[in-house]
Amino acid sequence: MAFKIFLDANVILDFVLKRKNYEDVKLIFEQEEKGNIKLFISSSILHIIGYWLTKYLGVDVAKTTLLKLLEHIKVIDSNHEGALDALKSDSKDIEDALQYFTALNHKMDYLISFDIDFQKFANAKLPIVDVKDFIKLVA
Repeated sequence: MAFKIFLDANVILDFVLKRKNYEDVKLIFEQEEKGNIKLFISSSILHIIGYWLTKYLGVDVAKTTLLKLLEHIKVIDSNHEGALDALKSDSKDIEDALQYFTALNHKMDYLISFDIDFQKFANAKLPIVDVKDFIKLVA
């Protein structure tokens, strides 16, 4: 059965903008194409990615890139309960907490992020790992 993976914005931006972690993130998309994993983001992650792609590449390229990404990534919704859980959590980063509880409420197996502070937020219910650690798990 395929792992359900929630991707943080920094992971996708490294891929589409071909930043330093591009090659590692490319392996994630290869695992998705093989059917070993299913990829998910929230609508707020889509918003963040859209903002940065538009800023760096222009609106037309941003839209085309996002449409191509959404062939491989499903957008999931946050809910009221998850927002409450995020705001009641110990996290000092509201956006990270919202992403975490969205992923948790949708029963993701892993959340992948390059944000070291975000990785410290993880608990046994939903591990937060970077791309290299995740690839080691599925390789």
